[in-house]
Amino acid sequence: MATFRQRESGYWQAIIRRKGWPEESKTFRTKSEAEAWASLVEADMRRGIYQSASEAERTTVKDLIKRFREEFAPKHYRKRDDEKEAWRFQLSRIEDFFGDYSLAAVDQKLIARYRDERQKPPTGSKLKAVGDSTVRKELYMLSKLLKFAETECGIALPRGNSVSKIRKPREGKSRERRLTIKEWEALERECRKSRNPWLASAVTFAVETALRQGEMLSLLWAHIDKKRRLALLLDPEKIKTEEPRAVPLSSRALATIEALPRSTCGRIFPVERLTLYHAFCAACTRAGITDYTWHDLRHESLSRLAERGDLSVLELAAVSGHKTLQMLKRYTHLQAEKLAEKLG
Repeated sequence: MATFRQRESGYWQAIIRRKGWPEESKTFRTKSEAEAWASLVEADMRRGIYQSASEAERTTVKDLIKRFREEFAPKHYRKRDDEKEAWRFQLSRIEDFFGDYSLAAVDQKLIARYRDERQKPPTGSKLKAVGDSTVRKELYMLSKLLKFAETECGIALPRGNSVSKIRKPREGKSRERRLTIKEWEALERECRKSRNPWLASAVTFAVETALRQGEMLSLLWAHIDKKRRLALLLDPEKIKTEEPRAVPLSSRALATIEALPRSTCGRIFPVERLTLYHAFCAACTRAGITDYTWHDLRHESLSRLAERGDLSVLELAAVSGHKTLQMLKRYTHLQAEKLAEKLG
């Protein structure tokens, strides 16, 4: 049975005590509002479907983000010292918009407004419009945050995970930028001219192995098995998929690193990520190459391997380290003229 009492402020408090359920209470401006709420709650309790929203109402998104950063993130995100982690940036944008809202107030209308304002900021706003891909990732992070509230914090969300109820921006098309023969010649020439002594070898090694930049820069000489022609990726924290694997080395890849001097730190490429990035961008600029990133070297490598025709999809996945064949498909952009030659 529900009981009602008027507080000194004049507001009315409804208190529900029912066997088998935790005590529930809520304060309203009028007694009729308190009675209406109590009636609904008791009806749901009788049907066995009642979920308390009190904790969701007390917890703000800012509070939840704090717990997420302290409890979830250290166990699920690798530390990146040389650049801002994407998940931190995404949480900051979410906190800027939703921070003062309670979890109970985060519904699909509010999330849809966030989506629209990220893509087209209101007049007078200092924020810049962002692309579909950025918004999708931020919505995915918000969904993960709400799931964390439900599964890890035990907070019942009255509306559930509302991110699933709104339209998401379309996923961006996978990059298909590949250099022509002349562009490759120009890029290799400018890399050799670079003041960075590791750039040319790093570019060659990246194309020969399809390694991600972080994986390549973390490689130690101790990780190279020359006899079996393997590069051993052993540290899960330095691998995107967090799964150790052995990467086969071509003759050119072996020759490239064997020509390098040995560093005292034991790394094959003793250069920082941003240093290599800036040197690569400068070489591209001097070569007259636009819209090309370091990660495109991985695209190029996997596309070349796919064009050989003698490697199965599973063998390509073993080289690339992809967990799903769908992700591998995004990287293997076969040049149409090569396919035309095979067709005869």
